[in-house]
Amino acid sequence: MTEGTTPAEGVDTLSRLEQEGEIAADYLEGLLDIADLDGDIDMDVEADRAAVSIISDSTSRDLQKLVGRDGEVLEALQELTRLAVHRETGDRSRLMLDVAGFRARKRTELSELGGKAAEEAKDSGQPVKLEPMTPFERKVVHDAVAAAGLRSESEGEEPERRVVVLPA
Repeated sequence: MTEGTTPAEGVDTLSRLEQEGEIAADYLEGLLDIADLDGDIDMDVEADRAAVSIISDSTSRDLQKLVGRDGEVLEALQELTRLAVHRETGDRSRLMLDVAGFRARKRTELSELGGKAAEEAKDSGQPVKLEPMTPFERKVVHDAVAAAGLRSESEGEEPERRVVVLPA
């Protein structure tokens, strides 16, 4: 429950996010059927947003088709899933989608990158500019930099928007 919410509001928010996850899961199940891909849907609520993952037991690389090069297909699929949720609920969704653990692995890599950039900024006393990133990637790096005790900001325009880590 977030600060400033009553217990009833917290339950309402959880219920709404679970509903988003259910709608997304139904949409994605249909997509998997149409594409003739094997995968199981896992739903959760993380950091005040619905989180849905498509996972597979098989060793086949079929699900990689839903990730695409550097997650481009995954980003598009996430937006389509958010639109499906919006169509059903009338509310904008912040749902996060992962396929075959791609985002989980990316989150680990980006956390390490943010930590290294924070160390570099501390050691050099100079701002450290990173390569352009997606909003998801920037958020993970900002969180890692904050955890390291430094500040960061985003600069530039999409698709060239990047994180700048500021020295203490």
